[in-house]
Amino acid sequence: MTVWGTLGRLLLVPIAFLIATVAACAVLVTLGLERITQSLASENIDTTNIAEVISALQSGAALISALSIVPALLVVIVGEVARIRSALFYTIGGGAALATAPLVAGMVDGGSVSAPVSIVWQVMATAGFCGGFVYWIIAGRTA
Repeated sequence: MTVWGTLGRLLLVPIAFLIATVAACAVLVTLGLERITQSLASENIDTTNIAEVISALQSGAALISALSIVPALLVVIVGEVARIRSALFYTIGGGAALATAPLVAGMVDGGSVSAPVSIVWQVMATAGFCGGFVYWIIAGRTA
């Protein structure tokens, strides 16, 4: 690889990671809001105090973003160093990276592993699959 190719790669990888993160966040928010709405409607939860609901969602978003960045970066680093060009690697790696966030959050929160609700895993994995695929489209194909 030439010097210009290396510099281009050093610019492309972070930009692709940011775009993939935005895509994963968009899926996480839209699909997550749909699932939350379904859950609130079916369980008759009192939503009169909207400030508490918003506070809980904000703290959850901060926790998920902090816990999912490291596994996602590991997938990107391994893929780039090993020059893996497989869409399957990045898609499954992205899904696994985000699906581990609820598990780690359960360990951080209570000190022991608690299995999250399957809906949370489904939403997180779907967003991760999307993010991994978007990264592959932009930068992974040419690793």
